[in-house]
Amino acid sequence: MQQVTFPVVGIIGAGAMGRGIAQIAAQAGSVVKLFDTRSEAVVEAVQAISGQWSRLQEKGRMTMEALAENKSRLIGANALSELSDCSLVVEAIVERIDIKKGLFAELEAIVGSQAVLATNTSSLSVTAIAADLKYPQRFAGFHFFNPVPLMKVVEVIAGLKTDPSVCDALTRFARQMGHTPVQAQDTPGFIVNHAGRGYGTEALRIVSEGVADFATIDRILKDQAGFRLGPFELMDLTALDVSHPVMESIYHQYYEEPRYRPSVITAQRLAGGVVGKKVGEGFYRYENGVPQVAPEPAAPLIAEMPPVWVSPRASRRAELLQLLKDLDARIETGSSPSPAALTVVAPLGFDVTTVAVVERLDPARTVGIDLLIDDAATKRRVLATNPATRVDMRDAAHALFARDGKAVSVIRDSGGFVTQRVVSTIVNIATDICQQRICSPQDLETAVTLGLGYPLGPLAMGDRYGPTNILEVLFNMQTVYGDPRYRPSPWLRRRGAIGLSLLHTEE
Repeated sequence: MQQVTFPVVGIIGAGAMGRGIAQIAAQAGSVVKLFDTRSEAVVEAVQAISGQWSRLQEKGRMTMEALAENKSRLIGANALSELSDCSLVVEAIVERIDIKKGLFAELEAIVGSQAVLATNTSSLSVTAIAADLKYPQRFAGFHFFNPVPLMKVVEVIAGLKTDPSVCDALTRFARQMGHTPVQAQDTPGFIVNHAGRGYGTEALRIVSEGVADFATIDRILKDQAGFRLGPFELMDLTALDVSHPVMESIYHQYYEEPRYRPSVITAQRLAGGVVGKKVGEGFYRYENGVPQVAPEPAAPLIAEMPPVWVSPRASRRAELLQLLKDLDARIETGSSPSPAALTVVAPLGFDVTTVAVVERLDPARTVGIDLLIDDAATKRRVLATNPATRVDMRDAAHALFARDGKAVSVIRDSGGFVTQRVVSTIVNIATDICQQRICSPQDLETAVTLGLGYPLGPLAMGDRYGPTNILEVLFNMQTVYGDPRYRPSPWLRRRGAIGLSLLHTEE
């Protein structure tokens, strides 16, 4: 085994994060001293980690020799003073800056002058934690994700006074532990929690507007855009007692930047203890860990399908017309729809009501379809009514677009469809991260795909669906809402015409 960067590592905090970091550090070859103010927590953690290694050995994923060596390197510490010979100490305790600052002040008097001190904080300022230290140059952020052995990304964060060699050493050590390091500036949320603001917060806004319910939004974002979990499934998994405080922290640290505005929905649910899967109730109710979700309604049965007229301004109009031909629709080709026709529009960013008014269409017969993403690449079609849409026209559109067996969701009118709003917000926030030079575009894509499990990095996502389309959605949503949260970042405006994923160049 190669020489490990930090031969003796101290871990403070024997909870889930501390255990995970201790496990992979020992596996990398470091002697690990695990400390917690609760001595019984240390004993439990050592037993749990050893049990995990034993299970890996039983499954043939670890040799008996490696099992014995790993166990010999994991030591329970009874006092902070036992960490005096550590070359690295990582803190993974409660997210309170006063407690963290007190701990590191105490550690400075214990460890050697060359020892590196690191915090696993997810939302607090690395610079602020180190502010009162005698040697802040040896202090950095080392942010892992839960569960640590499985989440293979770690953020290395430099404070204002951090020596670059410290981040270089932590980066090498992360690779030795089998993780992928990404380097971030000391800004609220760093990379992953910052980039992740667009997914849940925009979905919460959509619910708050009465556009669709939790399950429908989850289905749309999974089936249309390929997300592994819907935003409400994800919040139930992480639990609101974790995710809502992060929303508030980033929002306030960015001085109430509208893009990061939290939702009263999560605040109320947190206050009521309805925090997620771990308590059996969140956005979904759980029985034996399984969410109880009502089945989707079947497509309506229509005795006689009306003819269909497609707006000449519809996005992907040629593809939409071909789809309607494939669905055996009777397509009208006149300059305006007949009095009996179902009128189909496909706006980007605008609501169906506005499109009907601007194009002088009968809103009672007008239905929108989301075509930001190529229909062939999705597992679900999404339609939107406006407040005047007749029930028979809504049902006819639903039945028509479900003819080939593809799932169809019908939502209420809003500026932008669900996928348009959420994807555009994700891309906009990500390009703002690039604008601020919080990290490199490469590290942004890596951090988001590994840390958030998105189907694509946000820059690749923007390129896949079209940077100019993303810009159009944002500009039009600004018009509809008059809200600065949809203001496109300067980086997105500049790169929109030439592509976002030009990762080999820097501005």
